[in-house]
Amino acid sequence: MSAPALAHPLLTAFRASKPAFGAWLTLPGFLAARTAASASPHLSWVVIDCEHGAIAVQPGAAESAHAIAGLGKDAPSTIVRIPATGACADGSAGWQIKYVLDAGARGVLVPMVSTRAQAQSVVVASRFPPRGGRGFGSPFTHLAWGTTPGEYLAQANDAVLVLVQIETPGGVENLEDILSVDGLDGVFIGPYDLSLSLGFPAPSPDAHPEVETVMQRILASAHAKGKKCAIYCSSGTQAAQRAKEGFDMINVGTDSTAMAESLARNAAIAAGEGEVQRGFGY
Repeated sequence: MSAPALAHPLLTAFRASKPAFGAWLTLPGFLAARTAASASPHLSWVVIDCEHGAIAVQPGAAESAHAIAGLGKDAPSTIVRIPATGACADGSAGWQIKYVLDAGARGVLVPMVSTRAQAQSVVVASRFPPRGGRGFGSPFTHLAWGTTPGEYLAQANDAVLVLVQIETPGGVENLEDILSVDGLDGVFIGPYDLSLSLGFPAPSPDAHPEVETVMQRILASAHAKGKKCAIYCSSGTQAAQRAKEGFDMINVGTDSTAMAESLARNAAIAAGEGEVQRGFGY
């Protein structure tokens, strides 16, 4: 299958089966998004976090997505994590998915999906008919993609990425059923909530060995089903190891944490205290 006209870096990496590194955006604002997205040529994607970050679904996600799209065709792919969690099988998360995809996001990430029905509802809300039930009509979406409304409508089902997070006991138990959903591109492991929900401490920085076993099983199951598997990491060192293990989409850091750590480190050096040791954090 040839690459769609609306190809973007994360989609290209997925199709080439190459690991794609990215970053987490928690800070609102045009300049914050643009600065983080242009920080490194090694970033293939950024997640605009509307769940735990300070970025609103509307207009915050749209402002960040358009700011990043303005960097050009090689700008990191924008994936928006919506705030809706868990029970979305009834379609109640559909309006949030509609907003962020209409904002021009290259994909959507839905947290705490635990059943096949929930995953199916996410796909339906993300795809235009006949492959889903997404409505068409935003006057802004095609601008973020640098195309025409007609071309976007024709290509979006193949270009938009749909990802769900596996971070609950139900998600682990129902993993095979979730992975069998047609139109789902992959699963994203949330190590913090997965650890807590399984009764283990949050990673600091590494997960408990029993949680690690679960995460490796998720990775193997996803690949066996022809799906991509993504994971959140809190450092470049950790991300490099996950890439070697075969993860497809790997986070390397968070904007707010990177800013705070850089300021703390340089202030400590200026004050003659030397390097600051990193404590527990996200």
